[in-house]
Amino acid sequence: MKDNLMVKLSRFIVEKRYLIFLILVISVIFSAFSVQWVKVENDLTKYLPDEAMSTEALNLMGEEFVTYGSADIMLANVTYDEAERIYKEIRDIDGVQSVTFDNTTVHYNNASALYSVMFAYPDKDERCLVALETIEEKYQDYDIYVSTLLGNAVQENLEKETTVIMAISSILVVIVLILTSESYGEVPVLLLTFLSAMILNMGTNFVMGTISFISNSVTSTLQLALSLDYAVIMVNRYREERQSLPTEDAVVAALSKAIPEITSSSLTTIGGLCAMLFMQFKVGPDMGINLIKAIFFALFAVFFIMPGLLVLFAPLIDKWKHKSFIPKVSFIGEFAYKSYKVIAPVFLVVALIAMYISGSCPYAYGEDGIPTPLKNETQIAKQMMSDTFTSTNMIAVIVPSGDFDSERELLNELTAMDEVHSAMGLANIEAMDGYTLTSKLNPRQFAELADLDYEIAQFLYTAYATEHEEYGEIIRGVSNYGIPLMDIFLYVCDMLDQGLVELDIEQMNMLSDLKVQLNSGKDQLLGENYNRMLVYTTLPLGSETTYEFVETVKATAQSYYPDGDVHVVGNVTTEMDFKESFVLDNVVVSVVSILIVLVVLLFTFNSVAMPIVLIMVIQGSIWLNFSYPTIIDDPVFFLSYLITSSIQMGANIDYAIVAASRFMEVKDKMPKKEAITETMNFAFHTIITSGSIMVAAGFLVGNITSSGSIVSMGQGLFRGTCISIVLCLFVLPQMLLKSEKLVDCTSFSTASLKNVAKNLLEVKDNEERVTD
Repeated sequence: MKDNLMVKLSRFIVEKRYLIFLILVISVIFSAFSVQWVKVENDLTKYLPDEAMSTEALNLMGEEFVTYGSADIMLANVTYDEAERIYKEIRDIDGVQSVTFDNTTVHYNNASALYSVMFAYPDKDERCLVALETIEEKYQDYDIYVSTLLGNAVQENLEKETTVIMAISSILVVIVLILTSESYGEVPVLLLTFLSAMILNMGTNFVMGTISFISNSVTSTLQLALSLDYAVIMVNRYREERQSLPTEDAVVAALSKAIPEITSSSLTTIGGLCAMLFMQFKVGPDMGINLIKAIFFALFAVFFIMPGLLVLFAPLIDKWKHKSFIPKVSFIGEFAYKSYKVIAPVFLVVALIAMYISGSCPYAYGEDGIPTPLKNETQIAKQMMSDTFTSTNMIAVIVPSGDFDSERELLNELTAMDEVHSAMGLANIEAMDGYTLTSKLNPRQFAELADLDYEIAQFLYTAYATEHEEYGEIIRGVSNYGIPLMDIFLYVCDMLDQGLVELDIEQMNMLSDLKVQLNSGKDQLLGENYNRMLVYTTLPLGSETTYEFVETVKATAQSYYPDGDVHVVGNVTTEMDFKESFVLDNVVVSVVSILIVLVVLLFTFNSVAMPIVLIMVIQGSIWLNFSYPTIIDDPVFFLSYLITSSIQMGANIDYAIVAASRFMEVKDKMPKKEAITETMNFAFHTIITSGSIMVAAGFLVGNITSSGSIVSMGQGLFRGTCISIVLCLFVLPQMLLKSEKLVDCTSFSTASLKNVAKNLLEVKDNEERVTD
């Protein structure tokens, strides 16, 4: 008999194994370099929908204003006099533009001082870090805490934590594989397969340009957990074929049978992950693509690399055989047969209750609302500052430029609000002698303020009017000509730089210092088309009251600029955008993941009822999973909920598929009690192997990281997989027994369709005979 296409392909892969090994070695070497090309994005706001409130405002701020580097620095156990002395010292450090410090509880409390430092350079400038390091080194003998967004501290911390997670995961995987294998020689084959897939996936991430820190941190761990089934299936097939065939023929036969089986198994996982591609919040597509790519590399490793490894390690596999450590679990099948009439309906009731409870799951839209088992230095500093000082949250209000009178009135109204600690804009920053930066001064006022001769002041005003083509002011006389203080001061500085005006040394030093401050203020608060105001509120993040207050601020600002484009942006508005996108994404992910998995299962089982039964069990585990945080009132990071739901539906359902497929094979060949017992003995190995890896991955990710979003996802996967395993072992068998007849009735297999067609033809023939 001629070999079919699958056998020919498998034989080609086995025969060309050394060529494949060579290509693999070259690819691994390339990946070692290309992994360094991957750019990691730590700012989740970059993934907001284009139409989100924060997206437009952040883009506008990037175009119109300069954001200078900043840091909050806390010194504990200092007297106020000492704190004031240090404030003056920090202010004089090279690279520091300004320091905010006073005797209010915002900056001094419980013998601790908080300095809000602004550096003289934009936040991306490396000189900001140099200045910050100078401060840290100068006060290293104090109890110092630093909170800043400068540098890549977040990414560096996560990379260290990910390394620890992968190291522990590797040890756990080896233990699980030893316990679930039947030969110690299988373990290196499985590990090399996993390692190849992981390295190739990491090495190709650069083609995506930039990936999120979430994808970068957990993809490798989840790849291992999601794709373990495929390698185990291949090993099991090889083990069966090796009993009657020589090594190479056994690998060929095993691969030809495993390819369609593994491909079918991977479709539900890929289908669940595809749901993330439809999310508005672009971290979903980012992580979905990364995980789907990881699955494809896992399939590639199993189909192309693993066959050669099996041939290579075959002598060791044969030599190091051991008894299986996985026990028979006949008691599960016996229990299922005795209890299916009770457990199945009880589960349906519990699932409906869980659906209702999980609908009230508390969500967090900022990482600060998620407690983490580990805290990095920045988190510790922020917590210390929050516990010690009156905390404030900053929001930026962006309004059309050109109307400083309206800006002043708006700032006064905002400052008077109970929720506002302070508000700052060009129109209320005091320069000197009671004048603000935008106060309009005539020549005499300016001469008195700057200690200039009146004639020089008149000359400067005339030159300013000429340069700005305001000739009417010259004709009327410049004595009543008013120019904003910051504009005339900066103009004088330019005249000094050009050598057109000469002043004494004291005046020049004063103007030189003032020029730096004025330019900094203009860069941050005055754009070409918009002005920016900074409002510091005393309301907490993640609060509905805060969200409502933001709307109040925007409405108030809009009342002063009825025909202008007004924006409000800050951490709180980002949370509001996350919340808004989650409403739709939650529905989309749930519906799409169920529909895709449903379609795959329909063609897998050729039955309408079986997919519904399996999805009901896994969806029930999802509802139970998120009932827990509802009951204990523990917020779940919204993104973690979406990712966890997708992975549970796509990956955990594989456990149910294994059991259901086996039951459909044996249910008509033996009594139902023996059939369900045989089913669970067969499925237990796969469920416990894959499930334990996913449980371990979730536990490690949820307990060895300082990122709230990743912690929340890990905890959800750990809890959800545990529930899925329990349901697949102690509820699914009962559901299979209870729904057996319904599954048969809704079958649309080819054989069933042929029988239906045959019956219809017989009926038609009988009708024709009667007619004749």
